[in-house]
Amino acid sequence: MMWRSLFSSGSGCALDVARVTLTWASYMTNSPTVIVMIGLPARGKTYMSKKLTRYLNWIGVPTKVFNLGVYRREAVRAYKSYDFFRHDNEEAMKIRKQCALVALQDVKAYLTEEGGQIAVFDATNTTRERRDLIQAFVKENAFKVFFVESVCDDPEVIAANILEVKVSSPDYPERHRERVMDDFLKRIECYKVTYQPLDPDDYDKDLSFIKVMNVGQRFLVNRVQDYIQSKIVYYLMNIRVHSHSIYLCRHGESNHNLEGRIGGDSELSPRGKQFAHALRDFIEEHKLSDLKVWTSQLRRTIQTAEELRVPYEQWKILNEIDAGVCEEMTYEMIQKTFPEEFALRDQDKYHYRYPGGESYQDLVQRLEPVIMELERQGNVLVICHQAVMRCLLAYFLDKGADLPYMKCPLHTVLKLSPVAYGCKVDMFYLHVEAVNTHRDRPLDKIPKDSALIHRRNSYTPLSSHDQVKRPRLYSAGNQPWLPLAPTPSALMPEGRQSQVSAIVTGSPL
Repeated sequence: MMWRSLFSSGSGCALDVARVTLTWASYMTNSPTVIVMIGLPARGKTYMSKKLTRYLNWIGVPTKVFNLGVYRREAVRAYKSYDFFRHDNEEAMKIRKQCALVALQDVKAYLTEEGGQIAVFDATNTTRERRDLIQAFVKENAFKVFFVESVCDDPEVIAANILEVKVSSPDYPERHRERVMDDFLKRIECYKVTYQPLDPDDYDKDLSFIKVMNVGQRFLVNRVQDYIQSKIVYYLMNIRVHSHSIYLCRHGESNHNLEGRIGGDSELSPRGKQFAHALRDFIEEHKLSDLKVWTSQLRRTIQTAEELRVPYEQWKILNEIDAGVCEEMTYEMIQKTFPEEFALRDQDKYHYRYPGGESYQDLVQRLEPVIMELERQGNVLVICHQAVMRCLLAYFLDKGADLPYMKCPLHTVLKLSPVAYGCKVDMFYLHVEAVNTHRDRPLDKIPKDSALIHRRNSYTPLSSHDQVKRPRLYSAGNQPWLPLAPTPSALMPEGRQSQVSAIVTGSPL
């Protein structure tokens, strides 16, 4: 980002993203929203801004952070001391206000020209004068505004935040801990002189906001206006600042993995059982005695967890992506039986929905409660499936377009350790061979036949009227109630044929 004059237009050329189809969440907000952070320095505003932005993008709401410190560092190349933040430093106050106005120009461009839906204005915004300026801006542009105030009076939390984040700030290239701590504490005192917290009983009673007190010990919520604001409140009331690790792995190799079949409820292969034993050894070696273990309700994850000899919890929402009519088929079978469906999925894997099944977009929505619990819990091991693991990783690693193609190999454990503004990843291969189930992104994503391009997320007739969605769960040792190959309708009872025909064509029964 280049520093621009206050009088520049700030518009530029509209990005291609402005031309894309709006996501489902865009229709829930009615108009773009500006989230305005409020609070003294070292109160976790940037931490919350980044996490909230990552969450909103993950659920499909285009969101971007505008951090005022970045603009200030562009305007004033060399930070000298806390004197810059004194309220009686007139020259510095002019620069800081100019930075705020230029940042708001970028907010406007993002929300009106670049396809953005939510902009997070990450700054102290500790005076009513600054907040009134922002409200005038949002009113002029017909945006909504939601304030997030972080209040913290715990000296240990403040000191830990300064040492963890501010010591590595571009403002302090020398990284001298004592000098950084002293200067930053004096900077906080400069803000305290003019700090005017939100007043829910009088001056700010008509505003929409949430006060987060002492990193989540208490909350005060005022006048939530719409669905998106309720999602923001829901998320902020669930995140916790605590030291913990999240372990993710797939189940052991299954018989369906060996056969190249997707979905289904297959049991573990012999090598899959070896992995389950290796996973138990891994837990013992790393002394994860306080570990919570979660699985899906499918047999391959349950069988993996059973070998650990520890309590575990089954989550239905951790089940693998539902492949609908393609359950228990190989990719070669899908390409031969449903060539149009196969091409459509290659065209847009994230949004493509298996007929009678799910898309990755659906899966993200389904997994939201898991994310909330992972934010609240201590150390957790999640034994899940390839598509599920991709979605969970995409949240923690802030991945978007690459989500459906993230590599999540079998018999490998990923350890995620949240750090200041991101997540550290450690990978452990447990030295048990397994088949490779990863399918790379096709080089040519657009089918040559343009007639294949248009269907998405609809339940239209398929290539074969005899294809039926297969059941996912059945008793151990029993065969599915339908064969794995496409079933001739002549072999079904007459009543069953009519039901299948109605399902496939979308006709009323």
